[in-house]
Amino acid sequence: MNVGDRVRLLTGREEGIITRLLDNDLVEVAIDNDFTIPVLRREVVVVAAEETKAFGQSAASVAAEKKAASSGAARAAKTAGVAPVAAPAVPKKSEGPAGLPSAKNAPSTVQKGVYLALTHQSPELLALQLINHTDRDVLYTFGEERNGQYRGLTSDKLAAKSVSKPLGHWHLKDFDNWAAPVTQLLPFQTNGTTAFDLITKRIQFKAASFYTSRQPNVPVLQREAYLFQLDEKPAAPVAIAPEKLAETLKAQLSGNAPAKPAAVAPAPEPAKAIVAPPHEVDLHLEALMPEGAEGLSNTAILKLQLEAFEDTLSRALATNMHEIVFIHGSGNGTLRKELHKLLSRNRDIKFFEDSKKEKFGYGATLVRLK
Repeated sequence: MNVGDRVRLLTGREEGIITRLLDNDLVEVAIDNDFTIPVLRREVVVVAAEETKAFGQSAASVAAEKKAASSGAARAAKTAGVAPVAAPAVPKKSEGPAGLPSAKNAPSTVQKGVYLALTHQSPELLALQLINHTDRDVLYTFGEERNGQYRGLTSDKLAAKSVSKPLGHWHLKDFDNWAAPVTQLLPFQTNGTTAFDLITKRIQFKAASFYTSRQPNVPVLQREAYLFQLDEKPAAPVAIAPEKLAETLKAQLSGNAPAKPAAVAPAPEPAKAIVAPPHEVDLHLEALMPEGAEGLSNTAILKLQLEAFEDTLSRALATNMHEIVFIHGSGNGTLRKELHKLLSRNRDIKFFEDSKKEKFGYGATLVRLK
């Protein structure tokens, strides 16, 4: 059994995906792609690919995806203070996962490189994979960093124009608790005369940038994914003559290689003028992210709204505004409570109060600045 295998419980009809190997006798399974539980290896059996091809998606999986999509949409709408929208339909053969349109025939704008891709296994569950969209093989290590502690998870060789096996499975509802993935890459060519520097990339996910990274047709993978390039700024390859290659590598390994010349610092860019925000700022999700907001958990939505609030308040203070109104909606009051908590700790605020109750009810807050 491997991470990413679809399995069925022997004690029931439930199916799921293996998300982690806990020990020699225990695995973690995402039941119906919705919630994870530890299960003994002897109590699950791998679902053969031939079974899925012959019989299609199981009824349990279809029901689970409907439930996950419906609950996810309702939670996102409740946090944003708007009416919930209808859940997406169950995918047909011509559609991708989670009801997303098939992107096989859509043109790709992704340039060559090595990428970390996160793809939907269900509306809530994402699989992590590496994509080598180059003409060279790549040696890689993959790990995660949490609270300053690094933990290596796997290493392998990734052939040119290929995709790795799933490196892990993450839930969108745990977005704020995701570890930072750390990947090391070393491109190479057999019998090549070019040596490449090791590339190390650490990614810290943020809600605003994560949901705008979605690509409709990812090369090699041939499906929709959240895409992050790992070799955006690779070190320039050092061309080495064949007769000096062994000598140079020996010097590098022994630590006696000559120091690289210091890079010339680029000229500093002129500071950009800070633009004052409008007098009324709408923090509803549809105002912050008109597109690409599907699948956000309550926590991710709240984080996105608070980031927009803090950025707007900082610009208002920097441009000497006297007052500003934040429209947060009524909803369940979570966003309003968080805003008031932050405002009460800010020494640059004279006071704040509910704004224009006849217009907004309790859905907006007026902030007076010092």
